[in-house]
Amino acid sequence: MLDSLSVLAYIAAMMTGDSTYLPFMKMHGLGNDFVVVDERGVTPRVDAAVAVAIADRHRGVGFDQLAVLSDTADADVHLTFYNSDGSTSAACGNATRCIARHLMDQTGRTALTLITDRGTLHALDAGGGLTAVNMGQPQLDWQDIPLAHEMDTLALPIDGAPVATGMGNPHCTFFVDDADAVDLAQRGAEIEHHPLYPQRTNVQFAGLIGPNHLRMRVWERGVGITLASGSSSCAVAVAAARRALTGRDVTIDLDGGTLQVSWRDDGVWMTGPTAHVFDGQWRLT
Repeated sequence: MLDSLSVLAYIAAMMTGDSTYLPFMKMHGLGNDFVVVDERGVTPRVDAAVAVAIADRHRGVGFDQLAVLSDTADADVHLTFYNSDGSTSAACGNATRCIARHLMDQTGRTALTLITDRGTLHALDAGGGLTAVNMGQPQLDWQDIPLAHEMDTLALPIDGAPVATGMGNPHCTFFVDDADAVDLAQRGAEIEHHPLYPQRTNVQFAGLIGPNHLRMRVWERGVGITLASGSSSCAVAVAAARRALTGRDVTIDLDGGTLQVSWRDDGVWMTGPTAHVFDGQWRLT
């Protein structure tokens, strides 16, 4: 949070065109937390090195992903996502929902179009403070996920026979009896770098706890253990439906809360809450 002197210094810097300070918003979806930088109409200043510095939870701000908003003629906004290790990701479902909610509150609109490297995504106000985003159709062929060579994506040749799914980023889903019993730190790190995934992978461990109701824990590529993940939730829902463990409309309980996921003809819709925690500034030099 900014004290009064910091606020005055920041306002003065902005009025004089000083580019020392980078304004940001801190947001989260079910504890999956983000730093959001709005670069619409200004010179881009975020790169991998800046992202890594801000990501440090002890010396920076801390985040699972950093999202950059930029101008586009083809939608309401363009989004670029950085992981906490400075790598980029084409998709980040919870961050997309957070930004959509912010823009809806800002403009009074109930529907938006956002462009990511995943493609064009549509967001809707779902009522009751919830926000829904269509994350697009899943990628089910090995070369689209991508995997290292041709194989059955419904049962990979890895101990546990996980399911591979692409949601603009690669996913590896293990179905287990008890997701809470898994050593996520060890298994997640191991599978993220599995040679079958040339671009590394997000890793999920999920178990059925009721009809169309899953418990899931997630290890995010380039981040580590997170309280939630939107694209991972979509991947798990698709994998569960393909395995005939559930239907196409599921409830997913994560460490940070609950998401509703629906695999429809027009894509995978994800609905849940968001939070705008605080605004701040990052000193670049």
